[in-house]
Amino acid sequence: MERKEYSASAVKHLFWFAEFKKVVQLLVEGFSMEEIRQKNRTENLFGCPTERRATQIFNVVSARIQSLDESFYPVFMDSELSSQKLLALVAAMAYDTLFFDLVYEVVREKIIIGCNELHDSDFRIFLSSKQQQDEKAAKWTPETCAKLCVVYKSMLYDAGLTDKAKGTRKIHVPILEFELEDWLRANGLSVMIEALTGVE
Repeated sequence: MERKEYSASAVKHLFWFAEFKKVVQLLVEGFSMEEIRQKNRTENLFGCPTERRATQIFNVVSARIQSLDESFYPVFMDSELSSQKLLALVAAMAYDTLFFDLVYEVVREKIIIGCNELHDSDFRIFLSSKQQQDEKAAKWTPETCAKLCVVYKSMLYDAGLTDKAKGTRKIHVPILEFELEDWLRANGLSVMIEALTGVE
């Protein structure tokens, strides 16, 4: 998995699972990514209020998909909804190094020590630590960090990893389907299994 520079671009992002699934379905049907880009422009595939938003969603979703090997397409299409969401989450983590580090360093550590609670302060402490370690992150405003916390909490909930309680959220440790776990291992992504389940 390629590590990228930390970015706060996720402040404008959502989990976008339905959009992710739509693009994968079209890829499986034989459309190229460029053809899907054009379809999105002419047909408003995601039902967006503006062309700008439609383009933004496509750009992020397509980048997430392309962060993984295309061999995940059939695994995704043949999986239960819960596993499809986990694959979409893996793609988001592969695309956004900061988000991956959050899951690996915070959620995974909670699972390992047997704590199933994720506090708002956990997100703030994580981002504060990254700001001390990274020059680019150090320039983020408090507002940006607060928005990142909201977005990342929302993505974890949408993927099924937490509930939606205010303040303290319960962590739901996923049980990975064999096909999903096998694909992750075969594609050098065992680190994602560790991040999601705490198991090495």
